[in-house]
Amino acid sequence: MARDYKRDYELQKKRGEHANRMERQRARRALDKKGVDRTGKDVSHKKALSKGGSNKDGYKLENPSTNRARGGALSKPPKSKSK
Repeated sequence: MARDYKRDYELQKKRGEHANRMERQRARRALDKKGVDRTGKDVSHKKALSKGGSNKDGYKLENPSTNRARGGALSKPPKSKSK
């Protein structure tokens, strides 16, 4: 059975993922327009998009491991310390 891409896209918009993806894309394009070499780097937002941030809050280039270790929407929550 074929995948229903139209339905996937509608669900993505409904969950709010589409707006965040567009925000990330605008940040990447702004750096490209300035002539910044992004090779091997992630565009990191100072306030995570998953936590209500935007490009207006600021963004920078960062190592992928550092950016993804911070705990965005796809990361697991930190484990609580047991006593």
